[in-house]
Amino acid sequence: MKILLVDGTIIGRKTGAILKQIETYIKEFDGSLELELLHLADFEHQFVDGRPFDQYNTDMKTLVKKFEEADGYILATPIFQGSIPGVLKNAFDFLHPKALRYKPVSIVANGGTQQHHLVVENQLKPILDYFRALVTPNYVYTHASHFDKDNNIIDENVLERLQELVRVFGKYCELSNDLPKEPIDQH
Repeated sequence: MKILLVDGTIIGRKTGAILKQIETYIKEFDGSLELELLHLADFEHQFVDGRPFDQYNTDMKTLVKKFEEADGYILATPIFQGSIPGVLKNAFDFLHPKALRYKPVSIVANGGTQQHHLVVENQLKPILDYFRALVTPNYVYTHASHFDKDNNIIDENVLERLQELVRVFGKYCELSNDLPKEPIDQH
């Protein structure tokens, strides 16, 4: 299975640090999964504005293709101003409604306060539910005190929760294998 580890922002380093830790845990848990780190910062973004898909730039076409071809996702997002980054929402807006259907998704988020974890519940999960993704129930939320000055995770509880997230994600990957996927109409 091909798994995208999506860094859902164009600024900051903490979500990328979380994904690197998850990548290590996935390799320990199930070395058969093909992993790709996808940093939204590596793409030249355009706003979804209703024009035909073939009129968007190559980066947006590549981004959509990577999402469509993946079999599962770990989404890492910062919480800015009580919301997911616009660039992540814009990426979702490019996707066909069937792009994530019955594919496993785990969520990790980072914010400045403990209360911002509710953004996962109130914004991100409803978007993923719309796509009918198989969202694991155990997302991990972090904040600045969980990291050292070099953005290494120093909180043992966070590391344990990330390991558990990976374990549950692996089970959802197994479940996903038995579910039918509908082909996506070409854009």
